[in-house]
Amino acid sequence: MTTRSSKLFAAAQKRIPGGVNSPVRAFRNVGGEPFFVERAAGAKIWDVDGKEYIDYIGSWGPAILGHAPKVVVNAVRDAAARGLSFGIPNPLEVELAELICQWMPSIEKVRMVNSGTEAAMSCIRLARGFTGRDKIIKFDGCYHGHADSLLVTAGSGALTHGRPNSAGVPKSFAELTISLPFNDVDLVRKTFVENKNQIAGVILEPIPANAGLYFPKEKFLSVLRDECAKHGALLIFDEVMTGFRVARGGAQEIYGIKPDLTALGKVIGGGLPVGALGGRAEIMDQLSPDGPVYQAGTLSGNPLAMAAGLAQLRELERIDGWELLEKLGAQFEELTRAAIADARIDITFHRIGSMFCLFIARGPIADLAGAKRSDLEMFTKFFHACLERGVYFAPSQFETGFISIAHTQNDIERTANVVREALRSR
Repeated sequence: MTTRSSKLFAAAQKRIPGGVNSPVRAFRNVGGEPFFVERAAGAKIWDVDGKEYIDYIGSWGPAILGHAPKVVVNAVRDAAARGLSFGIPNPLEVELAELICQWMPSIEKVRMVNSGTEAAMSCIRLARGFTGRDKIIKFDGCYHGHADSLLVTAGSGALTHGRPNSAGVPKSFAELTISLPFNDVDLVRKTFVENKNQIAGVILEPIPANAGLYFPKEKFLSVLRDECAKHGALLIFDEVMTGFRVARGGAQEIYGIKPDLTALGKVIGGGLPVGALGGRAEIMDQLSPDGPVYQAGTLSGNPLAMAAGLAQLRELERIDGWELLEKLGAQFEELTRAAIADARIDITFHRIGSMFCLFIARGPIADLAGAKRSDLEMFTKFFHACLERGVYFAPSQFETGFISIAHTQNDIERTANVVREALRSR
C-alpha cells in the first residue's frame, strides 16, 4: 500500500534535489523514505498518514517549549497582523537585542541575521576584518553551516552523507581553514606557533552537537581562551544549538568562558528562521555601516521572528524553563540508561540539560574519531525500530536529540520502553 508520504516524496524528488530542502531529512544514512508532517503540537508530531510520534528533534532544536506553544503562536499572530516585513527598523529588534546582551554578558552588541549559517559566516568575516588576518582554526566534526570556508571536516549533514569536504568549495578557501581534533590542546598551541600572526580566530561549538554530542575536557576551553588572547586571535563560540538551551546564558555560562564573538540561532527565533552574531563592542563596530566589514540582509530582524523569539525566551524565564528541562533530562537519562543496561550492548549515552545522544559505540567519546567508531548498521536498525513504535529520533548517528518543556513523564517512560524494545529487536 502506497502511503501519502511516499507519494509526496516521489513528487518532491522530481522538483527538489533529493526530495528535501536540507540533506539530513532524506534518511539516506538510515535507509527508507522520510515521512511528511501534517501538524505538530507539544511534544508530538503527526504525519500525513495520521501516525503519531513523540518527537525528539524539535525542528532540530528551536522548539524548546514544544511545537506550537500558545504564547509563541499568539505573538506571531499579533505581529503578522501589523505587517510581515518592513525592511526598516522595528521595535522588536531592539527588545531582542537588549535581552540577548543582558543574558550573555560577553555580548555587548548584536546583529540579527536569518540563519545560523549566516551568523557563523559573518563571525568569520568579522574576525578576519578585525584582525587583518586570513586563517581560521576549527575542529573536526564541528559544523558551522554551509559557508565555503567552514565545510572542512564538518559535522551534521556533511558528515552524515560522507562528504565532509564539499564539492564546489575552492581549494584556496579550504587552505585558509585549519581543522584540528577537538580536545587536543597541544595541537592548538603548536598550530598557533607554526602560523604566527596568521590566525584570525578560532571557531568551535563549545559543546559539539553536530557529530553526535560530546563535551570539552577540563581546561580545553580555557586554554583556547588563553591562546587566542596570547596570539591576538578572536575566540568564536558557535552557540546556535546551545545558546539559551543548555542554560540561560548558553554554554559560556556553564563553563565560565567569555568568547570574543558568539553565533546564535534556533531557540532565539521560536521556530522561525533566525540567526544572530554578537560580541565585544569594539569588534562589532567594525560591521557596516559603522565599519569596513560588509554584512546585510533584507529580512534581518524580521518582526515575526523577533516576536516569536522574544515570546519564547520570556516564557522560558517566567517558568524557570532550564530547571524544568534539567529535571526532564535527568529522568530521560535515568530511564534510558536502564534500558541500555538491559540490552547489554556497547552504547555510550551523553546528555547535558535537554540535549542527548546515544552512540552505538564503547566510550569514552570526546572527539570526532570516537564518534565515528559507532556501529552505523546497528544504529539504522535501532532508528527504524523506534520509528515503527512511534518515537522519532534524528535519522543519523551524528546528530543530537532534544527534549522540550512539553515532554511529559508519560512520554519519557513510553520512550524508555520503546528504546528497550528497539535494542532487543536488533
